[in-house]
Amino acid sequence: MSKGRILIVEDDKDIGEMLSHYFGYKGYEVLYAMRGSDALSLSRQKLPNLVVLDIMLPDMDGYEVCTRLRSSLRTSHIPVIFLTQKDERGDRIAGLELGADDYITKPFDMEELGLRVQNALRRASYENLTNPTTGLPSGKLIEEQLRGLMQKADWAILYMGINHLQPFNEVYGFVAGADVLRFLAMVLTNAVDAEGSTEDFIGHVSSDDFIVITSADRASVLKEAIKKRFDAEVAAFYSFRDRENGYLALRDADGKEIRVPLMTLSIGVITDRDGPFSDIRQITEVAAEARRSAQRETAQSR
Repeated sequence: MSKGRILIVEDDKDIGEMLSHYFGYKGYEVLYAMRGSDALSLSRQKLPNLVVLDIMLPDMDGYEVCTRLRSSLRTSHIPVIFLTQKDERGDRIAGLELGADDYITKPFDMEELGLRVQNALRRASYENLTNPTTGLPSGKLIEEQLRGLMQKADWAILYMGINHLQPFNEVYGFVAGADVLRFLAMVLTNAVDAEGSTEDFIGHVSSDDFIVITSADRASVLKEAIKKRFDAEVAAFYSFRDRENGYLALRDADGKEIRVPLMTLSIGVITDRDGPFSDIRQITEVAAEARRSAQRETAQSR
């Protein structure tokens, strides 16, 4: 299983390939970009767990890339390690002021860089900032976004969960289940890219529960896009036989066959007009009930 997804942003092809091979060998999934604009696009589409960022790039400097990452709700939480030939105190301070998590100067020791990456990822996990499987914001970051809603209007929350994921895990194993979670994270990211805005927030609440915070006018379009793609593609995670049957065949303690439906996605939607809300606990309770209501409707329609 991958230790996490790292984005290498380096215009020197030799260094970029060396870093890609090193981190790939260490068990990370590696993305590579030579331009700042490509790095920003990859960060939105595939959401890395960490960015190793060169400062000197052909189209924009690393400071600008870092600023844009920090200004977007979807990427503001991603740890950034600056990689540069500069060793001036002012350059280090400038990077750290922009929110960089670390700074290493060329020529660098590969093992030292590897340890810095490992430590940055561990800090993010320890502080409950991201989900280790999907790399999406979780815990404290979701709470911060929900608190921000208390001061806003015209917002919407899509609170969703994967139905029948546990039986799928029992048959296919937890690694396959983790792939389903990453698939949904990709579906959410692509849908928000196509139908939402950079101000929309995507989070992994826990287990098979996810959240999207968007504007009220975009909620229905996003919901439809997410559900349509999930329903169309989730069958690919099953064997041909299970797809043809349209269910999973399990056995209970007495050996009797139990037929479990294939995975579906239930999405509950609430807006600020479902309030007023006095605190984020009320918001989460109403959102969770909307999700359960959507799950009941899905079960009744089968």
